[in-house]
Amino acid sequence: MTAVLDGIVVADFSRVLAGPLATVTLADLGATVIKVERPGVGDETRQWGPPWTAATSAYFEAANRSKLSAELDLDDPADLEVAANLAYEADVVFENFRTGSLDARGLGYDAVAARNPGVVYCSISGFGPGSSLPGYDFLVQAVGGLMSITGDPQSPPSKVGVALVDVLTAKDAVAGVLAALLERTTSGRGQHVQVNLLSSLLGSLANQAASYLATGTSPGRLGNQHPSIAPYETLECADGQLAVACGNDGQFRRLAEALGRPALAADERFRTNPARVAHRDELVRELESALRQADVDTWLGRLERAGVPAGRVGDVGSAFALATRLGLDPRVSLGDEAMDQVRHPVTYSRTPVTDYRRPPRLGEHNDLVRDTYASRSPR
Repeated sequence: MTAVLDGIVVADFSRVLAGPLATVTLADLGATVIKVERPGVGDETRQWGPPWTAATSAYFEAANRSKLSAELDLDDPADLEVAANLAYEADVVFENFRTGSLDARGLGYDAVAARNPGVVYCSISGFGPGSSLPGYDFLVQAVGGLMSITGDPQSPPSKVGVALVDVLTAKDAVAGVLAALLERTTSGRGQHVQVNLLSSLLGSLANQAASYLATGTSPGRLGNQHPSIAPYETLECADGQLAVACGNDGQFRRLAEALGRPALAADERFRTNPARVAHRDELVRELESALRQADVDTWLGRLERAGVPAGRVGDVGSAFALATRLGLDPRVSLGDEAMDQVRHPVTYSRTPVTDYRRPPRLGEHNDLVRDTYASRSPR
């Protein structure tokens, strides 16, 4: 079975997370991804631990499976020639260098596109090509407003527990590159795809960004509550917290009935979602007075039978266990001393992702890449 991107060659000059996450998705889809790394050092994330794997760090392995690794010193003329020939032959080039750095080496978009007009060249930056600010996820979470809406309202702003802005930017980069590859089938020409962490974050703030644009007032932190829906939060039971997500009035009526408090759904304070949001504190008191009469498991059984969206507040391990119980088969084994990986999140009816290979050792494919591109005549 032919993979979706079979025959597509990706020259990956990116490092750390956003770029490598994007190119690992292309590798999952069948592209040949050649990861260019600094000799003797490699991608910084090879040293980002603990935790460590048998070969490197778990951080590196999370974003670099199914790739080839070639050590190339871009300040060495011979290595630079190999890198240039790779870029001239590639269908896709990824880079997240400081603005102007690759241009100075003849590897910027204009130079590469002049020799390879069909190239889809993806540049990832922190704040766009006009800024020299370093693009670290934590920094963008801070200045981009995400921290201001994350955490308890009585506590300082907090970052999200994963490098979410890098992840979102990677997904935007994949979408942009795939769109450009599709357009190339008609025009025969590539183009420069540019993404930056700040724009990807702002584009992902969704209803929170809309709240600011509609009112001119920045939203604040609500902890586990939702600014526009209630109950859509964690609630206390006898032995712990239960996450309840009632997205409409019908679900709330079923919740009230399952709790043995059907009159709540007829109460003018709680009959509609806008009313429940306006009287949230009173609503939470009423709900928790009922929920504290039994444990989480008891309520989960009742709410599931009633068709009310609810779940126990778990951890990463319990999330994998849940996905396994649901038949989602969330992890794949790569063997060869590599750690297990998270399965590609999309399923395809005709072209499933099946070819998972361990992340490369640093410079593992040096000879292959040098033999292929050192003497290759540019287009």
